[in-house]
Amino acid sequence: MPFEFESARLPGLIIVTPRVFPDERGFFLEFCKQSEFHDGGIRESFVQDNHSNSSKGVLRGLHYQKPPCGQGKLIGCVTGRIFDVAVDIRRGSPTFGQWEGLELSDSNHKMLWIPRGFAHGFYVLSDTADVFYKVTAEYSRENECGIIWNDPDIGIAWPDKNPILSDVDTKHPRLSEAGEDYTYEGEGS
Repeated sequence: MPFEFESARLPGLIIVTPRVFPDERGFFLEFCKQSEFHDGGIRESFVQDNHSNSSKGVLRGLHYQKPPCGQGKLIGCVTGRIFDVAVDIRRGSPTFGQWEGLELSDSNHKMLWIPRGFAHGFYVLSDTADVFYKVTAEYSRENECGIIWNDPDIGIAWPDKNPILSDVDTKHPRLSEAGEDYTYEGEGS
């Protein structure tokens, strides 16, 4: 099997490690394969691919889209290194407001599956980073939402307390002030 699927600490998040086939020319890997993802617990279909390039010290997030345009995301860093974070924003969840972070890089080739009901953000650790992600719903400006990156109730241990942020990302509300867009309805919600 070209992929290894590992449950993360927060239920629903899955760390995906592809099998890498190196040779004297470089390497080859499969980024996504529907049949194996289905067997590994990721049963969604992807409808849009995104590519983000950022400089060292940039923090993007915490972003999510509210229903009916909620997105599941498969995140990978194809050049450089990032500290990738997902936050459970499903009201009533046993892990509501908790976060999980891990390094994704062009050397470890790990990816993170983030289902609907989680906010997502990342911080760039290398000089530059190219982040590629597949999503399960098309982007909708009207349904774009966010949580402030440094919400003290969440307490994410970002690598930098003074990251480079977009104007929009400085204005997101705290999780306690955000809408109740997602509700936990048991395992798999």
